[in-house]
Amino acid sequence: MYSEEEIRRLTWQSRRGMLELDLLFVPFMERDFRGLSEQDKDTFVRLLTCEDQDLFVWLMRRDKSDDPQLQAMVELILQRVQPA
Repeated sequence: MYSEEEIRRLTWQSRRGMLELDLLFVPFMERDFRGLSEQDKDTFVRLLTCEDQDLFVWLMRRDKSDDPQLQAMVELILQRVQPA
């Protein structure tokens, strides 16, 4: 279970300094993170440890992660943050 302090820290970590990533991660953290299962929360935290270059190509759908859990999280973020 993530405390409010940990969630604030993760929200700060979601600010990557790359506009394309910030526009996806920050709203996801603010609106969706608390409602995720613990496993999905852990996967999101693991996603935050990835290199920005990898995150960029995954989130722009130029490539897919080799890790199915990370790829599923990328798809979840895109579904929840990007307008249809």
